[in-house]
Amino acid sequence: MEQPIIQADKLTKRFGDFVATDAITFDVARGEIFGFLGANGAGKTTAMRMLCGLSTPSSGRAHVAGFDVATHPEDVKQNIGYMSQKFSLYENLTVAENITFFGGIYGLRNPVLRDKREQLLARLELEHAADKRVGSLPLGWKQKLAFSVAILHDPKIVFLDEPTGGVDPFTRRQFWNLLYSAAGQGITVFVTTHYMDEAEYCHRVSIMVDGRMAALDTPRRLKETYGAASMDDVFYTLARGAQRGE
Repeated sequence: MEQPIIQADKLTKRFGDFVATDAITFDVARGEIFGFLGANGAGKTTAMRMLCGLSTPSSGRAHVAGFDVATHPEDVKQNIGYMSQKFSLYENLTVAENITFFGGIYGLRNPVLRDKREQLLARLELEHAADKRVGSLPLGWKQKLAFSVAILHDPKIVFLDEPTGGVDPFTRRQFWNLLYSAAGQGITVFVTTHYMDEAEYCHRVSIMVDGRMAALDTPRRLKETYGAASMDDVFYTLARGAQRGE
């Protein structure tokens, strides 16, 4: 069997006496859309920062794209794309300038960078806006542009932290179409969200409750397991169970 692109084994992060992520263990396959779900404060962002090589685990281990996140964080960073929950492009630069700037950071050089910039603008139908400042674009277009820039260098994995926050339902669906397209190209998509309906778009989902991984499976199987009509119901059942100490 092919080696998982992400492997976490009892991955834990403590801040003093507070345990932000508590011994989480999971694998993610290549080309999978993996949803990391949970309420705000559940430990999703902390876990993602460790997987991206941005934060050192307190204990446990994780390998991303074949590299240990604690001992080879720079190698991890070279093989991933990342889009934060806050808009990650420079609003005072034009669309074309942002693409060129981040392409350079990712190590792309002309003529490859020029070709990729033209392809990206055509794919998003933003040729007419190439010279507009990003700050003038609607939020949905900003998010789609930020995601496209995050995979400009064809990374093995792209990490997305609450990418659809504040975006209307129609634009959210369009954004997810971009994720499907990326997965079809072999890019693994690791996405955190607190929108439970977005779980339906993922191949598999894990549900975080108070820093712990409460469940992990396909959306269909999770609903069957918990006798739920929706992922909202699954999450509610798990959250109530955690409150009761089950």
